[in-house]
Amino acid sequence: MLNIVLVEPEIPNNTGNIGRLCVGTESRLHLIHPFGFVINDKNLKRSGLDYWVHLDVTEYQNVDEWMAQIPDKSRVFLMSSHAERSYLENEFQDGDWLVFGKESVGLSSEFLELFDKKNQLTIPMSSLIRSFNIANSVAFVVGEAKRQIAVNSVQ
Repeated sequence: MLNIVLVEPEIPNNTGNIGRLCVGTESRLHLIHPFGFVINDKNLKRSGLDYWVHLDVTEYQNVDEWMAQIPDKSRVFLMSSHAERSYLENEFQDGDWLVFGKESVGLSSEFLELFDKKNQLTIPMSSLIRSFNIANSVAFVVGEAKRQIAVNSVQ
């Protein structure tokens, strides 16, 4: 099971969509405060539809509380438009932690420094945009990770 981490999410619709994706891919969602919305926000529930009740979700009051739950920090992958290595070059495993920053600024440099630089991944994109929508980014990375996990479980 993959662990999807949203650090200080700001937009309820994105979090709702990601929650729905987590239910559909049997992934866990981890949310690190502060949020830009109230967790019972109607937009959050609307985006997650009636799937929210099936979501395996944990909230953390801060980064330190979340980090205390991680058994192997080498399996934490930080998504950043500033990273040099593509997520397509990474070898994902069941149980990995896929971390995404807030919509407006991504992951802070202080947060990125908490982990080895080799754990920073980017999603290749045209130079015409700064970044993809976070819900789309999560879908790209989760899709590839699930594909790799499925292939490796057959071998």
